[in-house]
Amino acid sequence: METTESIESLNHQLIDLYGVDTVTGQAMWRIVWSEDQFEHRYGTFTDFTPSGLYIREVTETRYVPKYRQWIKEKYVLEQLVGIPEVSMKELPATKMSYEPIYPFQTDSGKYLPPRLDASKFVIDVLLAAQGKASLAKYKDPLAGLTAEQQVEIKNIELDNLQAELFGNETDTGDALAHREAIVVPRNYKEH
Repeated sequence: METTESIESLNHQLIDLYGVDTVTGQAMWRIVWSEDQFEHRYGTFTDFTPSGLYIREVTETRYVPKYRQWIKEKYVLEQLVGIPEVSMKELPATKMSYEPIYPFQTDSGKYLPPRLDASKFVIDVLLAAQGKASLAKYKDPLAGLTAEQQVEIKNIELDNLQAELFGNETDTGDALAHREAIVVPRNYKEH
């Protein structure tokens, strides 16, 4: 299907904006093609012959299509989530799963190309509803200042940060840290 931007580029931008899971390294959000997604799912399945005759009903874990039975030939925005303990039996292959958040389609189900601005809007609204972020736009505290004023403020912030991180540094402390100093115990007595 036609897209305005490559899926790889969109997914890279989603990583830049929303990050990756610190344990698995997987993107927190991604866009995928509905027809390409499969998962291991435990359930009861009914098997038929190619001509449609009933063979059996069996309960087992199978590698099955994830979306194509409901979302045909569309891109889907997914979120990486932890699998709740009650669902572990149903999805036995993993403790994390990508779950569908938004199919790129019209109200009537027609294909829409995936877009970063639409993805950001959906994600921001969802995160705001969960109380994890605000929909308020970031306001630059340095906006309206001249370039020289901005540089001066940044230099002051940097100096303050260096003083906070390295304020207790002395030549004696450095020599002790690098084992270049001689330490005389306080109870030392000359003979």
